[in-house]
Amino acid sequence: MVTRPAPYTAGIMRVPRIMRVLGIETSCDETAAAIVETMPVADPDMPGRIVSQVVHTQLADHRPYGGVVPEIAARAHLDHLDGVIRQVLDEAGLALRQLDGIAATAGPGLIGGVLVGITSGKSLALATGLPFMAINHLAAHALTARLTVPPDAPLRFPYLLLLISGGHCQLLIVESVERYVRLGTTIDDAVGEAFDKTAKLLGLGYPGGPAVERAAASGDAARFPLPRPMVGRPGCDFSFSGLKTAVRLAAARLPTDGGPQDIADLAAAFQEAAAASLADRTARAIELFRQRHPEGAALVVAGGVAANGAIRRRLTELAERHGLRFVAPPPVLCTDNGAMVAWAGVERLRLGLVDDLSFAARPRWPLDPSAAPAIGAGVKA
Repeated sequence: MVTRPAPYTAGIMRVPRIMRVLGIETSCDETAAAIVETMPVADPDMPGRIVSQVVHTQLADHRPYGGVVPEIAARAHLDHLDGVIRQVLDEAGLALRQLDGIAATAGPGLIGGVLVGITSGKSLALATGLPFMAINHLAAHALTARLTVPPDAPLRFPYLLLLISGGHCQLLIVESVERYVRLGTTIDDAVGEAFDKTAKLLGLGYPGGPAVERAAASGDAARFPLPRPMVGRPGCDFSFSGLKTAVRLAAARLPTDGGPQDIADLAAAFQEAAAASLADRTARAIELFRQRHPEGAALVVAGGVAANGAIRRRLTELAERHGLRFVAPPPVLCTDNGAMVAWAGVERLRLGLVDDLSFAARPRWPLDPSAAPAIGAGVKA
């Protein structure tokens, strides 16, 4: 149920003022909270400011297993979330009563962690009487770029979004805070998962994305002729399972007396193949984006894999060739964080979109519910 609180009209605030929202993020393996505020202007596209933010990482908890263990993640959120919220309020010098709303990730994600965050958010909203916003984790990533752009260059709707992370790989048109049109999705694995599995195959450690990028920096990408998944094919869908298999086979053929350079070369080849696939799929999406929205002016990349420098450079070049502005959040805001949830809460609150405290956590929550399943897609599509 969505309600519209009295202080807001159906679209814009009556009196431009600073608005502060607390955001809570617990969808996976980061326990995070932040307070974000808007600027006191009437323009609904103006960016905001991060007042305070804290991220408690669970990397040490999950590293022995080479990936996220849901039960361990949920228990860690229970152990640390209250302290993270208190620290955010202390660093901001604010009391809960000085906020304008509470936002919490309500899905998609690991249901145990999502329940911890959404229950805490609802409890704070109930205790204070503040509006509560249930945030789609993917929408939070999608909207983060609107928070971080310079005030003299706001990011306006519509824009094309490449959302890439450990669990998601999608191309979407972001038409408004609430409306998303999916152009393509993965038919098997997300690109972030492919980075993690490659890192594990090559013995590079966890998390895989940064580890592969570090190794690839000194590697020769041309040494291993890995496939470029889906390149040249119609549509905008992705596939990375075949690339993972190719990496595994190449790793098995490495000489037993091989050294760090072999690993670096294979990491570089994988990263180059992944970047080429992402760029090809995005180029096709640009064509569809332009057909639907000739006025669209920006290509945005978000999600954890958006922190990868090689992928950013490839997409920057692509955007420039097509006359689009390239926008990406700072790398620290590409991975899961509370600021993105708080900002999504701001975006909803200033439109008057407030959720009832009966809102249920959603382990699956597509941005475009009307999109047809991709051909051959598995449960991750």
